[in-house]
Amino acid sequence: MLSVIGIWLYMLFTCYVTGFACVRVVSGSSYHCKKETSYLFAGTGVVTVYAQFFSIFWKVGLWANLLLLLICSVCVFLYKKELKENFHTCRLTITPIRAVAIVLLFLFFAYGASTGLIHYDTGLYHAQSIRWIEEYGVVPGLGNLHSRLAYNSSAFCLSALYSMAFLGGQSFHCCAGFLAFLLALVCMEPFGRKRMSKPALSDFARIVSVYYLLMIFDEMISPASDYFMVLMVFFIIIRWLELIEEKETSCYPFAALCIFCLVVLTVKLSGALILLLALKPTAMLIKERQFKEMAKYIGVGVMTILPFLIRNVILSGWLVYPLTFIDIFSFDFKIPKGMADYDAREIQVWGRGIKDVGRYGEKVAAWLPQWAEGLDGSNKVFLLMALGSLALLLVFGVYAVIRRKKEMAAILHVQGTLAVCFLFWLLSAPLIRYGCVFLWLLPVLVWGYGYLKISSHLDRYKIYLILLTLSGIYKFAAFGMETGKGFTTSNLLLQKDYENFETIPYQLHGYTFYYPAEGDRTGYLDFPAAPVKAEDIFRGSTLKEGFRDVIHS
Repeated sequence: MLSVIGIWLYMLFTCYVTGFACVRVVSGSSYHCKKETSYLFAGTGVVTVYAQFFSIFWKVGLWANLLLLLICSVCVFLYKKELKENFHTCRLTITPIRAVAIVLLFLFFAYGASTGLIHYDTGLYHAQSIRWIEEYGVVPGLGNLHSRLAYNSSAFCLSALYSMAFLGGQSFHCCAGFLAFLLALVCMEPFGRKRMSKPALSDFARIVSVYYLLMIFDEMISPASDYFMVLMVFFIIIRWLELIEEKETSCYPFAALCIFCLVVLTVKLSGALILLLALKPTAMLIKERQFKEMAKYIGVGVMTILPFLIRNVILSGWLVYPLTFIDIFSFDFKIPKGMADYDAREIQVWGRGIKDVGRYGEKVAAWLPQWAEGLDGSNKVFLLMALGSLALLLVFGVYAVIRRKKEMAAILHVQGTLAVCFLFWLLSAPLIRYGCVFLWLLPVLVWGYGYLKISSHLDRYKIYLILLTLSGIYKFAAFGMETGKGFTTSNLLLQKDYENFETIPYQLHGYTFYYPAEGDRTGYLDFPAAPVKAEDIFRGSTLKEGFRDVIHS
């Protein structure tokens, strides 16, 4: 736990400074975030892009952190006046009670990120992916050694940057927990709001966020990309709704959130369609004929996604692995199309709860009932509400058009985006952890909006409080009991390490490789490793030169 606290303090500094500087540069020093957590999330996005760029040229370790500190030092020097004013404002606005609450949340989530359950896929490929980034950055054709090593998530680069493996001890994995802590701070913000008696739609999104935080508290120790994506999407939706509620007229905050949506895409492709939110700032810029501003945001967006695409090509030979509809490269390390297609189909059928890839082509009516039957009770309820919300959203849309309710357009845009994301997830690879944020947020925001519209004559605060209390008592009680039972002091100093498994060594080109003695997981320690014994597929004589596919070997 103490190790996590130390790393998080370092992350708070680097993410805040880079986020603050980025906001100043992109906005032209004309925009100030109203909440400090926005700078931290922005900085997380900036550092994620930075870690990806660095990995293209060198391993992500000591020198990556030294350069990051140098960049932060320059930013502090350039913006020392503004930073000083910001900290002064924070000191005046954060009450002692709120400060204590923040510290307690920090310690609570640091404990959660220090112990818990290690995700199955972490031992399968997460840990090895991070180890490759720590040791080599990016290696051509790495997916030929193990196809899952080509699952290029920027979350692994971020994890490698802050793993501190270069210190010679263990490789820490606490970035998902850090994002969870930041989201918890965002969820806590309404309690400092003066008009708490009037809940807003963003508060409903916060309730779902708290629900998710409780769900992953004992799992966020794993560097699984699913957690990163979902936590980021929750933040985006909450902030977007707040901008609408505050009647924000500036294009910048909406555009900045859309750039952050690109970071989400680089974390996990299942969240890619959140980019439909970009329609709003695009329309605003076109209407105001601010084409130079539009070009600037497009340029920043390209820089955000560029290292992700470059890493994809180097790792697999494909622009976006395992999608093969964009086929423009012919490198000798390119993963064969048949293998990539099989991988894509396997992801989808496993998401549908099917183990047989041969059933990939089945119609939705054939597999959807079986998948729905396998859901737990709460997610079955969410699914029914989500399907119902699609119809209700259509009613809202027709009503807005007929009655010319232009003020509904912004909310309908958010709800429509979530509906598209939900349907994309549902009809492709509907594993709960891939898209729970869409399954949960869509019905809550659609039905919640309907409630707020028809209940203006009621005492909203009391009803809101009653609903929140009733829905939360059981979950918090169960969470408290579960956390209490699992409490341990064994990780108060160091974070629980990666799981490691018995492996069998073998030699290739003078290097010792490993494959599991049983099952398909290898963990972090034995490196390089893959689920099965690899053939001699070296492109040259060193690991850095990468791997060919079997056909070209």
